[in-house]
Amino acid sequence: MDDGRPVVALESTIITHGMPYPQNVATARDVEAVVRGGGAVPATIAVVEGRIKVGLSAEQLDWLGTAQDVLKLSRSDLPYAVSAKRHGSTTVAATMICAHLAGIRVFATGGIGGVHQGFEETMDVSADLDELAQTPVTVICAGAKAILDIPRTLEYLETRGVPVVGYETDVFPAFWSRASTLPVPIRLDGPEAVADLILAKQRLGLKGAVLVANPIPEVDEIPFDEMNRFISTAIQAAKARSISGKAVTPFLLSHIYEITKGRSLSANISLVRNNAALAAHVAAALAQRA
Repeated sequence: MDDGRPVVALESTIITHGMPYPQNVATARDVEAVVRGGGAVPATIAVVEGRIKVGLSAEQLDWLGTAQDVLKLSRSDLPYAVSAKRHGSTTVAATMICAHLAGIRVFATGGIGGVHQGFEETMDVSADLDELAQTPVTVICAGAKAILDIPRTLEYLETRGVPVVGYETDVFPAFWSRASTLPVPIRLDGPEAVADLILAKQRLGLKGAVLVANPIPEVDEIPFDEMNRFISTAIQAAKARSISGKAVTPFLLSHIYEITKGRSLSANISLVRNNAALAAHVAAALAQRA
């Protein structure tokens, strides 16, 4: 960063909670290599013994892949992990906070959290959405996780003033699928156009992030209609087992992995790599304009 090189932040929850070992570590290494291949420097973020680490060593990545008692950190519990000297992996919200503290402007992830299904009863909204509204770190993702209420998620982002960009698409992507049924408010083609939007927002003094929705490569997607059937089956299974609260999302993802015979994990790895590549190009475009 002192040399003015582009840097891309990467989350660590995908390592500790998002994928099984050894795919988690292999994917983390692969994603870092993709960022380097795009001309940027990867900075995977985690909390180790209460210290925020922006950029993990190879040894730390290996350790994190099998580490026990690692907290899943968002805005609410990041200060606790630091004060209590705990280990923690960072979600989208916590990664944005740490990246901003370090001066990193671009972050690549898989999919953001959002408004959950059944919001009327649970009031369950991911902290990612409010973080996007207040922290100026551009987030490259493959849309919101498809198990969420995507229409309400987009409505919430609009209310909070977050620009939602479809990258080379007019339709909001749905994580494992290239397209939902919803249009994107803004379409941009090319990393330079994204960089220009980020800088314009900054010059206007507007707080918060730019959210760039980057569709999964077509060869690796699970089509939206097919994926919806898998999600409906998983939701019914969760209800039948009375699974609720924080246990719902891990259960759904695990169940979907089983009923898709691993296709959901392969798609997940593909979209993360794709987002990392775009993030590197956006970070490079921003560095050229500095």
